[in-house]
Amino acid sequence: MRVMVLIKANKDIEAGVMPDEKLLADMGSFNEELAKAGLLIAMDGLHPSSKGKRVRFSGTKRMVIDGPFAETKELIAGYWLWRVKSMDEAIEWVKRCPNPTGVDCEIEIRQVFELDDFGPELTPELRAQEERVLAQARETANAAKP
Repeated sequence: MRVMVLIKANKDIEAGVMPDEKLLADMGSFNEELAKAGLLIAMDGLHPSSKGKRVRFSGTKRMVIDGPFAETKELIAGYWLWRVKSMDEAIEWVKRCPNPTGVDCEIEIRQVFELDDFGPELTPELRAQEERVLAQARETANAAKP
């Protein structure tokens, strides 16, 4: 199963305060452990919401909202995408993670949908389309690597 592991933002992160060298080194070591264990699919940190945008949908209308966004505790500072055997395995790995903010924080773990989760509504044609799109995305991503 795949999980997205979400690091919640705080006031410092939203203010653009960058992590210190020790935290970067600790997180780098943890990320190496994840990669060596074969769990790590992707990871990235995110800029503060002041550099972000939201698009609100209302019927056919779209409205762009400029950051920053008010609810800091609901914002995401970074993420990992892992392939794990179970949610329990993901929890155990998160418990091993260095505190990514250096202060009180939360890390949220969410299971990623797989194609089989969509049931009969995902027709063979829709499944084939999804698989084509994913293959094309992988191909494009691999071609863009230096």
